Amino acid sequence: MPGGRRRGFDDQVALQTAMELFWRQGYEGTSITDLTKALGINPPSLYAAFGSKRDLFEKTLDRYMCERTLQLEEAMVRPTAHEAVLDFLTGRVEVFTAPGQPFGCMTVQAGLASGEPHHEIVDLLTAAREQMRQTVLDRFEKALADGDLPAGTDCTALARYVMAAVYGLSVEAASGAPREELTAAAILAAQVVPRAQM
Repeated sequence: MPGGRRRGFDDQVALQTAMELFWRQGYEGTSITDLTKALGINPPSLYAAFGSKRDLFEKTLDRYMCERTLQLEEAMVRPTAHEAVLDFLTGRVEVFTAPGQPFGCMTVQAGLASGEPHHEIVDLLTAAREQMRQTVLDRFEKALADGDLPAGTDCTALARYVMAAVYGLSVEAASGAPREELTAAAILAAQVVPRAQM
């Protein structure tokens, strides 16, 4: 339909499609032509529906984070910090290797090729990762206050370690590493978090 969106256009389906495209190809690697072809609409319709490419990317990132935050929050309510991290890491492996979607983590993959010209995209992705790190840090600080972690535990360093493990698993998943091997690595990484001392 020249000049408009095609009949049956679904904004949510379009967002999912665009999200997976950015996730697979990165922000810089995804052109307006790529987006309009994948979504089945012309450029004016894309701009009318979602704004600029940057606006669309932000919407897809919000969608991605909403879906992934639930798994993090569910893991963080486990009774101990060790169990929380174990669930978080092994759950992330399942997400990173789920069939029918790009492998790895969008907050890592989408920014790998982004340089200075698109620094705001890097900032958006960094903020998304920081949000997750803060959630993990809050859980460790609670565990420390509750006596679940040994006195003197460096919660900040521990949270950094866990997130580094998450993104390492993401890169490995995107490289095609088998789920079984990544799960074993996640279990090993979780061992750095002391088990309950109570």
